[in-house]
Amino acid sequence: QVQLVESGGGSVQAGGSLRLSCAASRYTASYVCLGWSRQVPGKEREGVATIYTGRGTTRYADSVKGRFTISLDNAKNTLYLQMNSLEPEDTGMYYCGVGTWSGACWGRAFGYSGQGTQVTVSS
Repeated sequence: QVQLVESGGGSVQAGGSLRLSCAASRYTASYVCLGWSRQVPGKEREGVATIYTGRGTTRYADSVKGRFTISLDNAKNTLYLQMNSLEPEDTGMYYCGVGTWSGACWGRAFGYSGQGTQVTVSS
């Protein structure tokens, strides 16, 4: 089973930036997809961004399009999420996940996920 370790979270003011990282214990290129989701207390985990390893295709939640960028460094087995122009609504625990088939490439559907890193955006 893959181990995923997220890092890079923190507290920033609205308009600021953060870069999240997710280090995987296994070869990331062996998965169909990797991605990020987030959760706030009392709400369901929601998909944020996904990258498909085959063609590098990406998918974003409407709320983050144009502000967040997902990328993958297979040589380092590390997934990234560059978050710019952060808004208070982006506050939450961010999780990275991996999918072994196309139906497990968004939000809660990821087959494996890490322990999360907290992002807090103040107004």
